[in-house]
Amino acid sequence: MTKTKSISILGCGWLGLPLAKAFVQKKWHVRGSTTHADKLPLLKENHIEPYLIRVSPDQHDDMDAAFFDSEVFIINIPPGRKNPDVAKRYPQQMQSVARAAAHGNVKKILFVSSTSVYPNLNREVTEDDAHMPDKENGRAVWQAEQVFLNHPNFQTTIVRFCGLYGPERNPGRFLAGKTLKTSGDAGVNLIHLQDCLAIIIRLVEEGVWGEVFNACADAHPSKSTYYQKVAREAGLDAPVFTHEEPESFKLVNSHKLKKRLNYQFVHPDPLKST
Repeated sequence: MTKTKSISILGCGWLGLPLAKAFVQKKWHVRGSTTHADKLPLLKENHIEPYLIRVSPDQHDDMDAAFFDSEVFIINIPPGRKNPDVAKRYPQQMQSVARAAAHGNVKKILFVSSTSVYPNLNREVTEDDAHMPDKENGRAVWQAEQVFLNHPNFQTTIVRFCGLYGPERNPGRFLAGKTLKTSGDAGVNLIHLQDCLAIIIRLVEEGVWGEVFNACADAHPSKSTYYQKVAREAGLDAPVFTHEEPESFKLVNSHKLKKRLNYQFVHPDPLKST
């Protein structure tokens, strides 16, 4: 009899919950965590073994050991924009997770990262362009990546998502009604939820470990074109770009991911799937 494959997903929010549901559909035994006790019944209703996990920087032995009983472990908790002293706190939180995972049965980790690790280089960026970032949030994410990439107990794959959009997450609200002192000519870097789910599942099921990948839609429409369009479609005031200041940018290249997985984006152009 074939043993049921098990996976633990740390962070079952906007991305993590549909991801957990997708693995349940594929007959995996799924353990999922939330930081809100009132969400535990929702996980259980969806056949996800529920855990209440709050990760603190100095946490050692008080995370439920049973949550770390899966061989495959997905980490999907971003640092948070309001996290005080984020560049120090978030890597420490991930060190706590790494300690707990090392004491469990975890052998393979997929860390959901961000393209915030790249500075604005005014060109295309690839996986090799991530060094110690200038911005605090990016620095926190980059340091957290190193916790798992350098850990001897795990095979770790990093997937760096750009801006996420999809159901109940309309990017139009981000800049709606604002006046921005730039041209808006810089391209956007976005990825649809459906592609995020498909990419993670493919990486796990095909056993692609020990790698770092960017994940971003092929097309990079200009900020002015994209945000004005999606704001209007959402019934919001479109942002105004005044052309007063030059704008630095980066265009995230996902060629490595597409080649390794032979992957074609379900939503290659954000303008056509808003």
